[in-house]
Amino acid sequence: MSITRQSRLKSPWLFHLNTGSCNGCDIEIVAALTPMYDLEQLGCVLVGSPRHADVLLVTGPMTRQMVRRAITIYEQIPQPKAVVAIGACALSTGPFFGSDMVEGPVDRLLPVDAYVPGCPPKPEAIIDGVLKALKKKYG
Repeated sequence: MSITRQSRLKSPWLFHLNTGSCNGCDIEIVAALTPMYDLEQLGCVLVGSPRHADVLLVTGPMTRQMVRRAITIYEQIPQPKAVVAIGACALSTGPFFGSDMVEGPVDRLLPVDAYVPGCPPKPEAIIDGVLKALKKKYG
């Protein structure tokens, strides 16, 4: 295993993208980083730039306003990259199903490596989803 691949597996950097959700999933992502759940003990760090990220965490349904931005952000993340769709809205558009402003779930536009269902999902489920995406991409 190369040094780069091993370092990405051991200390993945996360970038969070909200594509139009109610912020419930966003709060749970932040909760997963708190000392109670401590996603950082696995080496995960939330970064402010997609150019430094290894994993893209996407919450919310894909709205028309966010389609181009989400694709741009996805393309800015260096290869290999993993995508985790978090919450019912990201998986199936949830209560926004049929809305004129929603293009669809995240996997219609981006290749998703792990799905975390729930409205909102528990921090434990988010951590599990990140680990599954890492195993799929790097393991």
